[in-house]
Amino acid sequence: MRNRRGASWSLEARPWAPAKAAGKVAERLAEWGFETPRHLDEVVRLAVSTVVGDGGRRVSVHVSEQDGRALVLAFSHRPATPGAPSGETVLPTLRDLGADSCGTEVTGEGRRVWALLALTPAPADPP
Repeated sequence: MRNRRGASWSLEARPWAPAKAAGKVAERLAEWGFETPRHLDEVVRLAVSTVVGDGGRRVSVHVSEQDGRALVLAFSHRPATPGAPSGETVLPTLRDLGADSCGTEVTGEGRRVWALLALTPAPADPP
């Protein structure tokens, strides 16, 4: 995440993690001076719930901003379990929610689900 703003959080892989992650990402984007993208809550919840479903103990959530776009990444730290949602089901939903680009990757270290969202600067406060 060189030359761009970024933040990350490690959360327990529990049912409450998607909502907590969505709140943290929205809060950080607001701190950086951006409006909350239209479907940010749903995008973050879907990405995080997908990796929580992989059955590990913890998940990581990362957000970075560059050139008016936010990259949201959820990482399971554990390979996907059989029957877990695949990219074939997750990616079309992320696109339908307005992701400019999205992807998923499974490695021996775990699954990554990411989405790129356009950002709008928040209106300046009146003097």
